[in-house]
This record gives sequence, structure tokens and C-alpha cells, in this order.
Amino acid sequence: MDGAHDEVIAANAKVAEAAAVIVLTPVYQAAYSGILKAYLDLIPQKGLKGKTVLPIAVGGSSHHLLMIEYALKPVLSVLNAERILQGVYIIDRMIERTEDGFEIHEEACARLDEQLKLLLTESTEG
Repeated sequence: MDGAHDEVIAANAKVAEAAAVIVLTPVYQAAYSGILKAYLDLIPQKGLKGKTVLPIAVGGSSHHLLMIEYALKPVLSVLNAERILQGVYIIDRMIERTEDGFEIHEEACARLDEQLKLLLTESTEG
């Protein structure tokens, strides 16, 4: 990936303007996806400075639940995120494809709602 590409510059500008950032990734071999890694490599070194970040991961089983803590949060810290909220891990069977898009299991929705409310509160304070 080219960090000087117009689309990368535009994506980084959106991150720079944001008070909060949601990082969503599928879990692949107990880590975040390659495309997310490629993009995180293109964010400036202090690109998350002053940001509140909510990590969300979707995986095939509960075996990779700690991926957020041990793989994703350290990278977000290096990018200088001001506050990294408790991540939300969703097992993929809790997401069903419907004719209208996707339906997320009630339990997962409740956890997402809780963290999204916190994200909104944290990112608007100060």
C-alpha cells in the first residue's frame, strides 16, 4: 500500500478529524486482519493522539477472545490513542445474514450498545 495514495490520505484525514475511532476486524489466526494491519501501518505514528478508540472483533469461536487485549490494543497504544475502551468480541454465529442485511444477536447488540454509549460520552467530554 502506498501512504501517498489519495484514498489513504483521505482516510487518514477522516481519522485526524474524528474525536473517536471504531476499529472493527475479523479475527484471522488469532490476530487482526491483514488489511487492518496494512492500514494501521499507514496511519502516522501519533495518528490516534487524542482519540477515544473502540476495538471490535468478530471471530469463529471464543478461543480468540483475548486477541483484542494482546494483539490489537498494543498497536492502538503505539499509535497514541488517548483512551482505548473495553473491546467487544462477537462470535460470528451471533451475526446472521438476512434479506435486508445483517441481524446481530441481542446479547451482542447489548454489549455493542453499552460500549458505543461510552464511546460517545468519552469522545464528547473535554
